[in-house]
Amino acid sequence: MKQYLLSVYQPDGPTPPAAQLDRIVAELDALNTELREAGAWVFSGGLHAPGTATVVRAKDGDVLMTDGPFTEGKEHLGGFTIVRVADLDAALAWAGRISAITTLPVEVRPFQGEA
Repeated sequence: MKQYLLSVYQPDGPTPPAAQLDRIVAELDALNTELREAGAWVFSGGLHAPGTATVVRAKDGDVLMTDGPFTEGKEHLGGFTIVRVADLDAALAWAGRISAITTLPVEVRPFQGEA
């Protein structure tokens, strides 16, 4: 079994209206239950807005901390799921379901050291 990171990217800006967000959260909760029942779920979580980030850098023997985000952009990492599945096709299938629920792009990346 291989592990994959499914990263959900969302545009900067306001969150969806409450009714839409409630539906998305409920559908993602149901999908996470399905992932667990399939033995594919490793971990998942949503993230606060990028403005809550702190960037830590080692430079010239010091550790520097600055307010985030690391890069300015029109979209940011909004959440992620780590799955353990047989192959890339299985990871892509789960990512497709997440994208259909959230209407957002999902990047799929394998972990290093996975056969």
